[in-house]
Amino acid sequence: MSEPASISAGIADRYATAIFDIAVESNALDKLETSINDLAAALADSEDLRTLISSPLVSREEQASAISAVAEKMGIDEVLRNALSVMAAKRRLFAVPALITALSARLAEARGEVTADVVSAKALTKTQSEKLAKTLAERVGKTVKINATVDESIIGGLVVKVGSKMIDSSIRSKLNSLQNAMKEVG
Repeated sequence: MSEPASISAGIADRYATAIFDIAVESNALDKLETSINDLAAALADSEDLRTLISSPLVSREEQASAISAVAEKMGIDEVLRNALSVMAAKRRLFAVPALITALSARLAEARGEVTADVVSAKALTKTQSEKLAKTLAERVGKTVKINATVDESIIGGLVVKVGSKMIDSSIRSKLNSLQNAMKEVG
């Protein structure tokens, strides 16, 4: 992890812990999850919002008032809205994407879910995705949510990453192994 990403993750993790604990105490995990998803969608859709949270040219006061207005307009959960205000006051809004990731991970863990990152040569059908999720769930003992991406360079097969475990059954990887074995012989 690069140093700036590590700093963002560290900051986000501390805020995520506090937000999550407050949401658990107030029995508001569903509201928090909805707010996180809405905020993530807004960040993905709005270049202006991404600029607002990351630009050093926007003053602390402008960031605070803008993020408060956006959170109010979106109907963001009060706990998350207050945290965003504190982050703006401390010039830490740049860590919001990492905060969303950290909170999403905590919510998934609370529900007994784990996310599997799956890379395939072509898009998985719904049936394939469901079968894979079921198979992985049997192996890890938790509900599995599939995060599928397509990378044609793997030629065929799958690369599956669940937590710290990775299964690479791609044709590209098998060809590389064969090539290395042939180099050793000859």
